[in-house]
Amino acid sequence: MKTIRSLAVPFLPSHFAALFFCAACALLVPPSSAAQGFTVEQIMSSPFPEDLTAAARAPRIGWIFDAKGVRNVWVADAPGFAARQVTHYSDDDGMDLNSLRLTPDGRTVVYSRGSELNSAGEVADPTSNVARPNQQVWAADVDQGEPRLLGDLNCTREGCEDIELSPDGTMAVWAARGQLWVAPVSGAVPAHQLAFVRGENDSPQWSPDGSEIAFLSHRGDHSFIAIYNFGRESLRYLAPSVDRDSMPRWSADGKQIAFVRIHGLEERLPLLQIRPNPWAIYVADASTGQGHAIWRSTEQLTGSLPNLTENKSFHFVGNRIVFASEQDGWNHLYSIPATGGAAMLLTPGEFEVEDVAMSRDGRSVIYSSNQDDIDRRHLWRVRIEGGKPEVLSKGETMEWSAAEMADGRTVVCLGSTATSPAMPYHLTPSGREMMAASGLPAEFPAAQLVVPKQVIFPAEDGLQIHGQLFAPRGRTAAGPALLFMHGGSRRQMMLGFHYMQYYHNAYAENQYLASRGFVVLSVNYRTGIMYGRDFREREKGGPRGAEEYQDIVAAAKYLETLPIVDAKKIGLWGGSYGGFLTAMGLARNSDIFAAGVDFHGVHDWSARGIFRGGSAQEGGGPPDRAEAMRVAFESSPNASIKTWKSPVLLIQGDDDRNVDFSQMVDLVQRLREQKVPFEQIVFPDEIHDFLLWRSWVRGYKACADFFERILVKGETIASGN
Repeated sequence: MKTIRSLAVPFLPSHFAALFFCAACALLVPPSSAAQGFTVEQIMSSPFPEDLTAAARAPRIGWIFDAKGVRNVWVADAPGFAARQVTHYSDDDGMDLNSLRLTPDGRTVVYSRGSELNSAGEVADPTSNVARPNQQVWAADVDQGEPRLLGDLNCTREGCEDIELSPDGTMAVWAARGQLWVAPVSGAVPAHQLAFVRGENDSPQWSPDGSEIAFLSHRGDHSFIAIYNFGRESLRYLAPSVDRDSMPRWSADGKQIAFVRIHGLEERLPLLQIRPNPWAIYVADASTGQGHAIWRSTEQLTGSLPNLTENKSFHFVGNRIVFASEQDGWNHLYSIPATGGAAMLLTPGEFEVEDVAMSRDGRSVIYSSNQDDIDRRHLWRVRIEGGKPEVLSKGETMEWSAAEMADGRTVVCLGSTATSPAMPYHLTPSGREMMAASGLPAEFPAAQLVVPKQVIFPAEDGLQIHGQLFAPRGRTAAGPALLFMHGGSRRQMMLGFHYMQYYHNAYAENQYLASRGFVVLSVNYRTGIMYGRDFREREKGGPRGAEEYQDIVAAAKYLETLPIVDAKKIGLWGGSYGGFLTAMGLARNSDIFAAGVDFHGVHDWSARGIFRGGSAQEGGGPPDRAEAMRVAFESSPNASIKTWKSPVLLIQGDDDRNVDFSQMVDLVQRLREQKVPFEQIVFPDEIHDFLLWRSWVRGYKACADFFERILVKGETIASGN
């Protein structure tokens, strides 16, 4: 599944020149512009693009547009790139589209529709339809657009709905219910299970000639790379061991497979200690299964398997293997001969690589990074044998999710700016050109949006923290201000509309709040990405000490120095991990934060299952379990509930698959006991990353209204509701 759904909370002087510059920018804008205003519906009206893909042998690209909750497949052809809609779904029905694929000839699109299953085996249905929905695989011919059902998915493992097409485009394979399923793209016969294989099986990869499929077989504390042969209807395993293998990649001639190996699961390890996760690259003979390591990481923390790019940065191209490593403290690309030898650093510098795509000829890598522009994304190209990276995009725009078309020259991508939402583009010698511009609604208020400013301020321990400051147009006097904290926490907010839909929405809400007169500071607190491994991997982050909370206090102190901020009217809001930090601010520092809006936040790390396990006294659990549980609770908002005084609005769907709904249920009882003023919005059957556009609109309207009532009008709400 796309990372956009991976929103679960994991483990996780003096800048006065910039200060007055930002304030001055706000004062220079004519006051009359502040009177224009726009609605939540207008700022949320733009269609969000994702799953950009290019046909292998045709001048065609495809993507998914989510327009006000109505999700459809679109395509465009080079060189004119006139966009047209393929499917014609018409309702904000919560049925997500994912895993878009184009057949090599570009004539057919294949995609999944619906969500993965929750722990009760249910597909998400935020419309509360009385008919039970299914997660399914569909295909549609581009010229006809009538979808045909290939089979059900109903995945139990996040990400298992990834669909892979055979090299000739006639067959599709996917993972569902722990097994692999195949079906002809024509829909001539129903999908059938590939074979019975023990364990949970996913990550299918076709051999170059289409005669075999390599896949990952999870066996709990270990995992194998297996190969299914169609002609023989047989299975074989590659260098089986007690370790955990993943990411199978075929060589171009189909004779070898590269994969990643990490140690098998070790029981009863201490919970509070952060341990390295060393790994190795193996190459195996695809016919015999015999394999050997061609590269091993160090045993240091920086040698751990990187989780920033992981699966999408591992490629077997030509006679070399491209991979990501954080051995120098930054997530970079390397390449190594398939026979072994020294790994070559391809992307040197103090920045991080994110999206990675191979060129059509297999000679270069196209990647997105924050090189030379730390709070944005741009595209670069580098040869797999090394050399100076080539700049493909730059400036005050942002670009991500690049793909090279069949001609081996044209690069397409998704992109945005501070005032224009995410849209598909193709790169030109002079910059980039938007595709599907007609899909951008006339009601979208681009001209009324503000351009956020980069700000950098120190935390109490001296760590430099980045943020984006949204200053209302025409602000001349001190007024209310808000902090926004992203979720993840492996995320970075940027100086423009975000590449993930959840944060694209949040950026729109921050623009809306600024239009309503609130100064908004979006905080890239520690444990987030793109500022180096040391910034991200904190020994005392999250349930191990919540040291990132000091960055939120530092952000509030920064706001207090601004002449356009009333220090007594500072609120904070966020979702998921950002909801956790919102609740932390209200629980620990109601003297600083006057109100908060908490979307599906974590309130008790010790109750969330992160540190759960068997009792050490029973001989079945980690030796420091009791201490870990104590630290986890003390790192939670619930530990400071007695000092929580400020009002809060709590918002969550009760089919949340990332943060248990019980976190909100439990917090409400504690707030009632402490007589803390609160309001609540519960979306029955809605998930963590709301599937309905109208859920986002209602939540964001309520968020702005709550802050306006509390911070602007000075209203009070009843306690213990």
